Amino acid sequence: MASKSDIRKALNLVKKVGADDVHLKFVDLPGRWHQVALPASNFAGELFTKGVNFDGSSIPGFTRLESGDLGLVPDPLTHFTEVTESTRSVSFICDCIESDTRRAFARDPRRVAERAERYLVKSGIADKALFMPELEFNLFDEVVMMGMPDITGYTVMCLEGGIDPEYNSKTFPWIGPKRGYHALPPTDEHLDLRSRMVHRMEEAGIAVKYSHHEVGSAGQCEIEVRPDTLKRTADSIMIGKYIIKNAAAEEGLTATFIPKPLYSQPGNGMHFHQHLVKNRKHIFYTKGGYGNLSKTALYYVGGLLKHGRALLALACASTNSYKRLVPGFEAPTCFVFAIGNRSAAVRIPKDINSAERARVEFRPSDGSANCYLSTAAMLMAGLDGIKRKIDPEKEGFGPLDKDVFTLQDVEAGGLQPVPFSLAEALEALKADHRFLLEGGVFTEDLIETWIDLKHTTEVKEVMRRPHPYEIELYLDC
Repeated sequence: MASKSDIRKALNLVKKVGADDVHLKFVDLPGRWHQVALPASNFAGELFTKGVNFDGSSIPGFTRLESGDLGLVPDPLTHFTEVTESTRSVSFICDCIESDTRRAFARDPRRVAERAERYLVKSGIADKALFMPELEFNLFDEVVMMGMPDITGYTVMCLEGGIDPEYNSKTFPWIGPKRGYHALPPTDEHLDLRSRMVHRMEEAGIAVKYSHHEVGSAGQCEIEVRPDTLKRTADSIMIGKYIIKNAAAEEGLTATFIPKPLYSQPGNGMHFHQHLVKNRKHIFYTKGGYGNLSKTALYYVGGLLKHGRALLALACASTNSYKRLVPGFEAPTCFVFAIGNRSAAVRIPKDINSAERARVEFRPSDGSANCYLSTAAMLMAGLDGIKRKIDPEKEGFGPLDKDVFTLQDVEAGGLQPVPFSLAEALEALKADHRFLLEGGVFTEDLIETWIDLKHTTEVKEVMRRPHPYEIELYLDC
């Protein structure tokens, strides 16, 4: 529960910035934000305890129609200011409660992140889990979608990458295929826009490490933020994605975190660097260990890889995700670990020369995930590895200091591949989720709801629709 001091500071902030409105934002089960807007004159201290009621049955994955009433309680520590030409508003991220009992709503993803952090402390393994995400996204000039029975497909225009459906050309300079990494102006057309995005993120309290143009030619960018605690990292991802999309829209562009928007172009991941801290000591470091990692860190890696196929049902949460996890694009295709290997599912950075820098990077995850659920699931998998002392080398997960994509079938035969599809990942989650239930962090109800929601609204619906390439393949059959 929020302290009186934090509530008082939040109320004073709304007055200090001269806000016209207060926006209450909350996340649904798939991972998208929703919002309720209040006139600033109605924003009072009682909202931090009583909340604002809303219809949970209209929110994907929440409640049924006959028991839909839920409440929103703003977290006073999550505020950020938004300014448009006509209004000034302050946004707060909210927790969801049952409107009758005022208890925490069990399916609220933010509550799952809270429970994961509490479980970590209770385990005695560490006090904090720190996560550092890399936000990758595309900036497109125009996207047109067609979804009628007699016309289906999409058209993307990205002039920076020479993608113009009308002329299939662009005046120089443009970025060639896979040649966008760390590009600079005039080739990089989005430097100023990224700078505005970063500035707004920092104003919202998000510490940014750096930003740059990514490998992809089609306006692919990355903004990397500094490490923070699990729930705060997930909050920062939601705020960051919101700022990025709105800043792009102001320029007439579409920002998208979809994992694989274009065939033959690099996809968008959301890699997570992560490590544990106990009594202010970083416990992933042992000088002279593999990559200067401690046994604890390697067991954590073992847990990530052992539960990797199930993890991807939460961390790669779209049917599109698995079009990114293919050879040739620095996206992992097998569950292995190694130092500096970007084709590995878990990469050990080469720059680990102190306890503060000791970390592991989980590379399969992407921006289609609900970041509260995916980070909580990663932590639970890693903790299970530590508790059970899962040695990744003995389990056959490496280390593999080779490019996985160049291995012959006989060499790759002993490696565990990533799931081929979301359906396959969901089946893995169904079979392997006991580690998520420890300490009541996840519940059977939430797991079952997630699997059913994904199967019903995404997997089945995508499978039922003819694909444009199928017409090309089979029209003359």
